[in-house]
Amino acid sequence: MAALRNTALFSGLNDETLAKLLKHARINTHARGEMLFLQDEPVQAFYVVLDGWVKIFRTTPSGDEAVIGVFHRGESFAEAAAFVSGKYPATGETVSDARLLHIPSRHLLDLVMESPEIGLAMLASTSRHLHMLVNQIEELKAHTGTQRVARFLLSLAPVRSGSCTIAIPYDKALLAGKLGMKPESLSRAFQRLKACGLSIRRDMAIVDDIAHLQQLVEQDRAEVFRSRA
Repeated sequence: MAALRNTALFSGLNDETLAKLLKHARINTHARGEMLFLQDEPVQAFYVVLDGWVKIFRTTPSGDEAVIGVFHRGESFAEAAAFVSGKYPATGETVSDARLLHIPSRHLLDLVMESPEIGLAMLASTSRHLHMLVNQIEELKAHTGTQRVARFLLSLAPVRSGSCTIAIPYDKALLAGKLGMKPESLSRAFQRLKACGLSIRRDMAIVDDIAHLQQLVEQDRAEVFRSRA
C-alpha cells in the first residue's frame, strides 16, 4: 500500500476508496519476455509496475514493432482501455523480470459509479499518457536522434552535475524503438556523443560531465545539424 501511495494513479485516493479498487487485485511476478496481453484482445485488467520494465507496442503490417511506451516502477498502463471496457490497442510485454499489480476491469465501472474519484483518477492518468505521447511527437520533430539519446540519458542520470555512470535499463534495440530510431542510428548517436564525453561499456553509460549532454539537448536542431557538417 505504501508503494501504491507513491504512484500517480493512486496518490489522490483515500484509504477506503483505494481498498475498494484493490479488492480483487493481485500481485504477479513475470519473467522477462512474458506477454501480458495482445493487441486487439478484450481488456481483462490494467496494471501498475511495482518493479521492472514493461514495453507497450503495436505491430505494423510489415511485422515491425512500433514502441508506444516503456513503463517502470510506479507507472500504470492500460487503464484507458479498461475504463471503456474495450480492446487493448497495443501489446504489453515485460522487458525485464517484473512484479506487477493486476487490477481486473470487470468491476471497474461499478466502482466508478460508487466512488467517482476513481474515475477522476483514471482520467487524470489517461491525460498524463496523452501528454507523454505529445512529448514524444515533439521530440521526434524538434530534436535530432543524438539529442533524443542525450535527453534519455539525462532522465536516468543519478546527479544533475558532474560525472556519473548511468545504467541503461533495457537492450539497445528497445531503446532505439522507444526513441524512434533504427538500431544503426542509435549506434551512430552513441559515437557522436563521444565528443560530449560519453562512453558506453555494455549496459552502462559513463558521462564525464552531465552539463555537456544538457548543452547538446538545449541546442537548436538546425545548429546540431550544422555542427556535424
